Amino acid sequence: MLKKKKYEDMRSCWEFGEAEECRRGLMYGMGYSKEEIDRPLIGVVNSWNEYNPGHVHLDKLAARVKQGVREAGGLPLEVMTTGICDGMVLKDPKYIEVPSRNSIADQVEMTVDGNFFDGMVLLCTCDSIVPGYLMACARLDIPAIIVTGGYMPLGIHKGKEVLHIHAQDKVGTAAKGLMDMDEYNGLIEHSWGICGGCTSMTTANSMCMMAEALGMTLPNNSSTCAVSSQIYLIAYQAGKQIMNLVDEGITARQIMTEAAVKNAIKIDMAVAASSNLILHMPAIANEAGLGHIQWWKYFDQASNEIPLLSHLAPSGIYSVKDFDMAGGMTALMKNMETVLDMDVMTVTGKTLRENVKDARVYLPDVIHTLDNPVMTEPGIGVLYGNLAPEGAIIKIAAVPANLMTGYRGRARVFDTLDASLEALRSGKINPGDACVVRFLGMKARFGTTAFTFQEELKGHHELFNSCAVITDGRFSGGSSGLSVGYVSPEAALGGPLGVVKEGDEIEIDVINRRITLCISDEEMAKRISEFHWEFPASNYQRYLRLFVKNVGSMAQGCVWDC
Repeated sequence: MLKKKKYEDMRSCWEFGEAEECRRGLMYGMGYSKEEIDRPLIGVVNSWNEYNPGHVHLDKLAARVKQGVREAGGLPLEVMTTGICDGMVLKDPKYIEVPSRNSIADQVEMTVDGNFFDGMVLLCTCDSIVPGYLMACARLDIPAIIVTGGYMPLGIHKGKEVLHIHAQDKVGTAAKGLMDMDEYNGLIEHSWGICGGCTSMTTANSMCMMAEALGMTLPNNSSTCAVSSQIYLIAYQAGKQIMNLVDEGITARQIMTEAAVKNAIKIDMAVAASSNLILHMPAIANEAGLGHIQWWKYFDQASNEIPLLSHLAPSGIYSVKDFDMAGGMTALMKNMETVLDMDVMTVTGKTLRENVKDARVYLPDVIHTLDNPVMTEPGIGVLYGNLAPEGAIIKIAAVPANLMTGYRGRARVFDTLDASLEALRSGKINPGDACVVRFLGMKARFGTTAFTFQEELKGHHELFNSCAVITDGRFSGGSSGLSVGYVSPEAALGGPLGVVKEGDEIEIDVINRRITLCISDEEMAKRISEFHWEFPASNYQRYLRLFVKNVGSMAQGCVWDC
């Protein structure tokens, strides 16, 4: 039997007055008893909806959370937020999914803080909802547990399990008429399961793993199937455990420490997680009061220190189901205990060391050891220089060997993705060009990716092996070549990328992590002083206009600049 916290010690206990008595009367009016009203109030924050496959089952998980809260002596109160699936929205021109993250964090703040809940359990699965909830946990700093919805079961096509990412890879082939359409349509119809995060290391599962790596979920939550009995047990246990955290006064920032964030970034490297973590992890750290740390530089450091231990799709051959069967997140962290801070606190009320002490790896081909990794080459690097004072990201393993150092190219400048594609398709890009594709960042285009240009460049062998792509847009998981993304500050924030002129020379030295616009400091200062960019507000609805007005630097996670 869990100990009962005294009502007068609860966050939800207000001094006698009109506001407190009005709330008490309203709760009586809804049918609650005095015994219930005097319990700790636990917000069950849900992002359930019928259009997001990652979240369509969260209503059922929420019921189990509420059961656990009630049995442990709390009063569960379910509240809702937005929950957009990245796979269900257009990526351009009105890309709402990444901007929704900041709104989601705000929604949690308004609902939970405004109602003075004593603790919260937050249910989520997909790309921007998980980081939005983690940001809110860090911002509010009250007892909190994340329950992620589990990975999607594999599809079945013609008697075989199939992975959704392999169906997506066939879109271009089908568009060119190079594939039997019955086979293609069969793959599209049968490659996704009924609910959960898409079964590869795209952003949804990556962020679920980061939530666990930060210590904010119960053990192995991130590597549990969405249709398993275990996911329902985890939800129930989270409902009971939140009451322990409330009683013991363990709040989110006591768990989401600098050491915990560093652990998470190391685990990111061990599983080659989504490049979108470059945006989300600094945002979470910023909300936790850790914005003074150069997190991009730490990504680079961790990439050089931590080898790849689990080669999961889309870059590898294994699915998240394979990872689960191999022992899941606790097994991976057990294998990494010599490079992680094992004394960090977690939502179990125990240290990470205690959580994983009995974990074991069942499939060593899926989860490798540090002394027998899949590969040791660093996954990403961060370039700095006068063109990217706050940094720019490059996938080191994808750069051709001849372009690792000594690159110097003539700038071809494109202010839209369409303009860059038109130049490439009409033969206006020459070998060795430095293709600047700008105004794709969070402020200018809500985080659009330049992947289409990068992908088409692959089809021109000479160009791919001699040209650079430099953009303030995001990467795709399939980005390759001498492709520099997330240039920060982005052009729309007045960053140097916005003042590059046609014909300027740009130098890139991947080995020494440098990117340089070859002009004098005086010329750079003059150009920046003359720079002006205006967002075409009339083309967009109010929320995206509000987002653009207030969003900050990508290197700081694109949190509100206010």
